[in-house]
Amino acid sequence: MEQGPEREPGRIREGYLVKKGSMFNTWKPMWVVLLEDGIEFFKKKTDTSPKGMIPLKGSSLTSPCQDFGKRMFVFKLTTNKQDHFFQASHLEDRDVWVKDIKKAIKCIEGGQRFSRKSTRKSIKLPTSINLGTLYLSMKDPDKGIKEMKLEKNKRIFNHCFTGSSVIDWLLSNNFVRNRQEGLMLASALLNEGYFQPAGDISKSAVEGLSETSFLDHEDAYYYFADSGFFSEGNSSDDDAVFKEEFRGTVVKQGCLLKQGHRRKNWKVRKFVLREDPAYIHYYDPAGGEEPLGAIHLRGCVVTAVEDMPEGKKNEVEGNLFEIIAANEVRYVLQAATSAERAEWIKAIQIVSRTGK
Repeated sequence: MEQGPEREPGRIREGYLVKKGSMFNTWKPMWVVLLEDGIEFFKKKTDTSPKGMIPLKGSSLTSPCQDFGKRMFVFKLTTNKQDHFFQASHLEDRDVWVKDIKKAIKCIEGGQRFSRKSTRKSIKLPTSINLGTLYLSMKDPDKGIKEMKLEKNKRIFNHCFTGSSVIDWLLSNNFVRNRQEGLMLASALLNEGYFQPAGDISKSAVEGLSETSFLDHEDAYYYFADSGFFSEGNSSDDDAVFKEEFRGTVVKQGCLLKQGHRRKNWKVRKFVLREDPAYIHYYDPAGGEEPLGAIHLRGCVVTAVEDMPEGKKNEVEGNLFEIIAANEVRYVLQAATSAERAEWIKAIQIVSRTGK
């Protein structure tokens, strides 16, 4: 089955990213292709001609980029004194793009070809800690930092932890020698976007000018960037039912094409899959914290779709799958590759069987 247009050799990575317009302050999802010497971006995955190309020679990368307030997982590529801003769908997605772009820039500077294989031996230096690896250890369900339901000023913060508990964990696992070192390391995790502040105390600290933006305090609350965090106050029963959807642990997230129910047009949406309860929420990837819709997956049927009805074939190509909810509402989605489609189908099937 056709996987989209052929790209030129030297393609390193491709996928959906949200790009800020160069002329206007608008953010739109694009199909982005990283080549050995530049970045091409397309309006649609099936387009054969890119809307633009950014050369990597002489460019520099900034990540995280916090120029846009609440807009998370942004990185900045600067070339010829022009800034280009991209937003990933989640933390891990941003990190793999940043890693490959940085490596491509370094290869150009050194006159080398891009290679997935590293020539360096993996040596763990006591003075050097990989924040990404550390973050995964912190999220370990058995040995990591415990996420809790915390209450402050009549508000409940779900899937949170205190600043003090982070420092305690770093000390007990011998990542740091004292609380001051722990404070510096936790601040680095916060500045890189691995932690997010929850509540007025931790948010005020982030907005300050202190070198350590993280607080070693029992009243300072934080949450993992890709967790099931939400806060709630004294709400109605209806609000409580709605919030129940977000209590589940995030299992998988990323961008997919979704077909509209009325106009049958296709749009890029960010999907977040949660278990217990089993829900998948979809968002506008260009912005907005509130979901555009939710699919209750308990009792759903998810299957691969190998062909579209007549009249729809020219609009989208391949790697389609369909979710039929228990209320018989159908959702048709498209993944970027057959492997990605298989991953989504498998994850949804597991969640739908085990989640409530």
